[in-house]
Amino acid sequence: MITIFGVPSVVLFGQLLLGLINGAFYAMLSLGLAVIFGMMNIVNFAHGALYMMGALGAWILLEYFGIGYWWALVLAPLGVGIFGIVIERTMLRPLYKLDHLYGMLLTFGLSLIIQGVFRDWFGSSGQPYAIPAALSGGTNLGFMFLPTYRAWVIVASLVVCLGTWFVIERTKLGSYLRAATENAPLVQAFGIDVPRMVMLTFGAGVALAALAGVLAAPIYQVNPLMGADVIIVVFAVVVIGGMGSIMGAIVTGFLVGLVEGLTRAFYPQGSSTVVFVMMAIVLLLRPAGLFGSKPEAAGGVHVSLDAPAPAFRTEILLFLGMAALLIIGPAFVYSGFLMKAMLFALFACAFNLIAGYGRLVSFGHAMFLGTAGYVCGHAAKVWGLTPELAILTGTLSATVLGVVTGWLAIRSRGIYFAMVTLALAQMIYFVALQAPFTGGEDGLQNIPRGKLFGLFDLNDHTLLYGFVLVVFLGGFLLIAQVVRSPFGQVLKAIREHEPRAQSLGYSTDHYKLAAFTLSATLAGLAGATKAVVLQLASLTDVHWGMSGEVLLMTFLGGVGTLYGPVAGAFIVIAMQNYLASLGQWVTVIHGAIFVVCVLAFRRGLVGELIAFLGRSRKPATPAKTPQAAPEAG
Repeated sequence: MITIFGVPSVVLFGQLLLGLINGAFYAMLSLGLAVIFGMMNIVNFAHGALYMMGALGAWILLEYFGIGYWWALVLAPLGVGIFGIVIERTMLRPLYKLDHLYGMLLTFGLSLIIQGVFRDWFGSSGQPYAIPAALSGGTNLGFMFLPTYRAWVIVASLVVCLGTWFVIERTKLGSYLRAATENAPLVQAFGIDVPRMVMLTFGAGVALAALAGVLAAPIYQVNPLMGADVIIVVFAVVVIGGMGSIMGAIVTGFLVGLVEGLTRAFYPQGSSTVVFVMMAIVLLLRPAGLFGSKPEAAGGVHVSLDAPAPAFRTEILLFLGMAALLIIGPAFVYSGFLMKAMLFALFACAFNLIAGYGRLVSFGHAMFLGTAGYVCGHAAKVWGLTPELAILTGTLSATVLGVVTGWLAIRSRGIYFAMVTLALAQMIYFVALQAPFTGGEDGLQNIPRGKLFGLFDLNDHTLLYGFVLVVFLGGFLLIAQVVRSPFGQVLKAIREHEPRAQSLGYSTDHYKLAAFTLSATLAGLAGATKAVVLQLASLTDVHWGMSGEVLLMTFLGGVGTLYGPVAGAFIVIAMQNYLASLGQWVTVIHGAIFVVCVLAFRRGLVGELIAFLGRSRKPATPAKTPQAAPEAG
């Protein structure tokens, strides 16, 4: 048997073939994302769910209507494309004049709705989809066996990708599309219906995702979650290739697939993380990506309230009222629920520090919560540290991770920053999945609580509740002080107009890195304390879905407000606890809240309340009495 660097040639070529097939799907999915972003500046987070809809559509056509694979290649993308057009007309179009991150948040909510609905109807188990008879069998190449269907997938992907590139880069229609991205009013002045062109472009990008799903159906089992994790890899591919770059999406998609295949052959444990390592290296050398030339979006989430922040005395009264309610809370509500809600409220407040005041929306903040929980649990269970030292160790690990992550990501802006933090967080997730000290899928269980400072036994629920209350109130007060401090005022100045802050001599990157690190530290404090309270550290806390939850908490309550994230966290945790009997519909409700928040009240509950109070307190401006016009003649 021939070996190459110690690996049998059959294994090596087999893994390269698998990588090439994965690369074909990466290329098609990232191509659709690049088309949509290049035209609309929207990162379509629902792309993975629409990829799943294409595969599931093909399965439905076959099982319920007897329509085979070849017709499904046309009908499923067409149906999903029409669905995408409806989304663009009804939901995305009102967001074009707003910050681009709102589009990302809306499509994230849509992905939760789509996946929740299909999981409730279809279940979580996968279903096979038969390879068409014309593409069954394979060819023996001597050094490996090449299945006919897999060769077809590679060829079809190349044809679709290169055809899309040709249309956009070499045709008159493509020139109109590219011109509309630069100056839509000017293009419309020449009689071209730009809104219709944008609508059809979004439909075409969505149809590409569905076509990839149909091609994937005979290879991978069809299930409602098949697009949930692949989309994260595709985001990393898009960042590596360059946001909005058509050729970058194609080349990088196939390149990443091949690199994954090689890594799986020589070092299987690293195959899940190699794409994110590639992304980190590329970001260090070329922050815009290998083929990226589109300028970075400087925008972030900008919340403009119609009322000033409450006076200091009012804030004191609000804080004392909140503390009093939490002190007497266990007399009326289960203390376990309150402790969990307080820790997630601290996590949301930490996230709000950068999203609301620093204009940095991280889509990977769960890595700090989860990492601190794992380190704290290991320190308490294996090293035998006391709870305060274990929590301190976990919090410091989140701080170090925050410095490194912030240094890598802080050069990016807006959507780019969100994408980079998401990809880096996914790398941490795969490390947690494979590292021996994390317990893998089982996590760290039975973490000892021990005695706080050697005096207070945290197995006593009253003492445990008091400890969590002190941690939450202390963290909240620290955030409130930071927001009111000169440092917080500089952050607000950066949020409102970063170039102006730079012109005043402030090193804005340093301020944002400091805010990001502090946010990571407080998120780590919440995660470490949570590990001690629940006696568990699991993959759930480090998964990107947890980052989505903290986004929901913050935006539901009110990003850029002190008490909004607290209110949002309590509402979301209450829904998870008391609506658990609804099953997957809880996910649908979460997604619907995202959509409603983005479309109807972007300030959130507390933000809208502050704005309403501000409007009601404004004195009515007396109308000016017009002077009588002189009579003619």
